[in-house]
Amino acid sequence: MSTMTSARLLPGVPVAEAILAEVAEGVAELRAVGVTPTLATVLVGDDEASAGYIRIKQRQAAELGFASPHVRLPVSASQADVHAVLADFNTDPGVHGVLLQYPVPAGLDYDRALQTIDPDSDVDGMHPVNMGRLALGLPGPLPCTPAAIEELLAYHGVPVAGREVVILGRGATLGRPLAMLLAQKRATANAAVTVVHTGVADWPRYTRRAEILVAAAGVPGIVRPEHVRPGAVVIGGGVRYAGRRLLPDVDESVARVAGAVTPRVGGVGPVTVAMLFRNALRAARSSRGR
Repeated sequence: MSTMTSARLLPGVPVAEAILAEVAEGVAELRAVGVTPTLATVLVGDDEASAGYIRIKQRQAAELGFASPHVRLPVSASQADVHAVLADFNTDPGVHGVLLQYPVPAGLDYDRALQTIDPDSDVDGMHPVNMGRLALGLPGPLPCTPAAIEELLAYHGVPVAGREVVILGRGATLGRPLAMLLAQKRATANAAVTVVHTGVADWPRYTRRAEILVAAAGVPGIVRPEHVRPGAVVIGGGVRYAGRRLLPDVDESVARVAGAVTPRVGGVGPVTVAMLFRNALRAARSSRGR
């Protein structure tokens, strides 16, 4: 970060570490009564970035005490092949959480496959049933990145209740579910939330009034100092990758105007992974209860 930076940094790593410590305790409690929390992963195709993400998750699972069975299907796998693997995990009482790595190869329908996963085992929190639970304020696994942003704000003592939150981006994985989450009547939410997107010609008119601005557009560098209210809290949720290079929505120059901002690397991402394991632990506990 430049020496011109004035904003307070809101790192995600200590937030993730705190969540994972809680998860590890929960895993140890279940293992003490003979239950091994199990997170199954499915990878289709030969995308190396996706394979790398799976390796990270499996390594983290092992450190936390999860079992982590994995199935890798070839790029030639059919939709029926993917559904069959997911069905096997659904019916295995020893499997508590299931993750289908996104994206899947061209010709396969990720959303159709996701809908075959038992909603209570959906550690990504993106099954339509879980999105409906979120909309109605019912208990269920939360979408990981929106939940991570709420956790990050709470950990760093950023007040949300009653404040104006503007989300730039309306995607199904972040913008829309985050709006529902932060509008809920809870101490760490209860905000006045506006969702705007790049299809709105004068979107900066909305972002400039935000007390908390969440960039979730997936457009590198779209948020610049002139789009930010001085002293605002800016959360970089949207990213794209150019090869292995991370390209965030929030330009680093925003730190000269913002009151607080997430770092380019190590912001929301680590907390998102931690929320996935919190969902997996919740699934294991719920399965034991059933």
